[in-house]
Amino acid sequence: MPLCYYRQHLQKKRERQVFAAPPAEMGLSSSSITKDPPATPSWFTPERLLILFCVINMINYVDRGVIASNGVNGSIRTCDDKGICTSGSGIQGEFDLTNFQDGLLSSAFMVGLLVASPIFASLTKSHHPFRLIGVGLSVWTLAAAGCGSAFSFWFIAICRMLVGVGEASFISLAAPFIDDSAPVSQKTAWLAMFYMCIPTGIAVGYVYGGFVGSQFNWRYAFWGEALLMLPFAVFGFAFEPLQLKDSEASKLHDNILVGADSMSVDELKKTSKSVNIHNMLNQFSQFAEDMKALLVDKVYAVNIFGYIAYNFVIGAYSYWGPKAGYNIYHMENADMMFGGITIVCGILGTLSGGFILDRLSASIYKAFILLSGATCLGAIFCFLAFCLRSLYGFIVFFALGEFFVFATQAPVNYVSLHCVKPSLRPLSMAISTVSIHIFGDVPSSPLIGVLQDNINNWRASALILTSILFLAAGIWFIGVSLHSDDASNDRSESQVCTVTVDNGTPLLYGNGDESSYEA
Repeated sequence: MPLCYYRQHLQKKRERQVFAAPPAEMGLSSSSITKDPPATPSWFTPERLLILFCVINMINYVDRGVIASNGVNGSIRTCDDKGICTSGSGIQGEFDLTNFQDGLLSSAFMVGLLVASPIFASLTKSHHPFRLIGVGLSVWTLAAAGCGSAFSFWFIAICRMLVGVGEASFISLAAPFIDDSAPVSQKTAWLAMFYMCIPTGIAVGYVYGGFVGSQFNWRYAFWGEALLMLPFAVFGFAFEPLQLKDSEASKLHDNILVGADSMSVDELKKTSKSVNIHNMLNQFSQFAEDMKALLVDKVYAVNIFGYIAYNFVIGAYSYWGPKAGYNIYHMENADMMFGGITIVCGILGTLSGGFILDRLSASIYKAFILLSGATCLGAIFCFLAFCLRSLYGFIVFFALGEFFVFATQAPVNYVSLHCVKPSLRPLSMAISTVSIHIFGDVPSSPLIGVLQDNINNWRASALILTSILFLAAGIWFIGVSLHSDDASNDRSESQVCTVTVDNGTPLLYGNGDESSYEA
């Protein structure tokens, strides 16, 4: 009969140990359970957690806007028919990059993101998720500073990869935390507030990168990002960690084997070592099972396929948008123009999508309807925008298109969180992130760069790119016909050591009365 373990809770201003009652045949005597008064409320109220994650997410996407801004990205060296050449500017000019190399640089951070996201998601079952975020943000901060100190194309490319490693810990874990702490009737709205930081951060990055790059030097933009993120990296280690609802780490992490007084310390160490090895093997086995569960889920698969096509367009828009606008409509301040449109329409669109889905009594079925309808309308308006010759007409239609396009942010992530069991949510978000980047915006920037290098027509390139949004709308429409039960409330998952906790205390306000722990 296997041993059953409890975690040892170590919290500031209090200590509590939960003792196991091992089987008699193992030679261990019974231990009593020590109870303490209910814990004092955590500093992390749901509202504070949401604000904290929104600011971190904003800085993450400011970096996306910075690398795409004309002031930082710059322009390539050009020569006229008379042989008179003008030196390039920014990263592209300093390292003399082609459009293809420039596009690769924008996607380099995705390599680290793709590799690290599943790893961080798996580690949540054996490590404190909030500590993992602290580790990731520390890597992000150092990598951003390295981008500002780059001396070659390959050095900055490696630093961009490390930025992705740092971001992976946050992207995989933030949404499940928010979904746990949000009021039931406002879950999609809270997700909308979080994902609103994507267009807002990119837009702020355009403006910030353009200003710093033109007034000072493109390197200062990256150094400024690192300084902004540094306090949050420290924050991840300085405060008491939180746990995800139904996370195995909350039940098994920091466990100690506690037996009878007759059990020696050496026996405890040997048993603990064997258990650790066994747990590592179990983690690999569990990861394979979890991946299989995601891949055979039709609702999850359809949602991700639509998200891939959608992100292919959004990724290329965010990188090439200012440059395309500058060349098609001769915008003098393309960074400011695209930044302003994205800020206003991104905020309004993202919040509207979340609030509308909540008002409709959020469900996966209704989320797919909203996804397909909003994406189709967004594609129509964006396509018409690039067909127009007038700058003002373009601004109006493109703004409407972005409003509908960004209305999908909360619903698409709502589906990823609610079509799987609670313990699969970190992995669900990680694989979603990996998929939409490796098949979406990672190849889109360099591919559009290659397309533009060959046809040399930014309007045609933009129209070809925009047409892919219709494909995304069609894929999400398939999801409407699928059977889609909400699995987020499934509590029937088996655990290595079954522990029942039913204290009615909100997630972020301490652990409350532990008297209902059972083995």
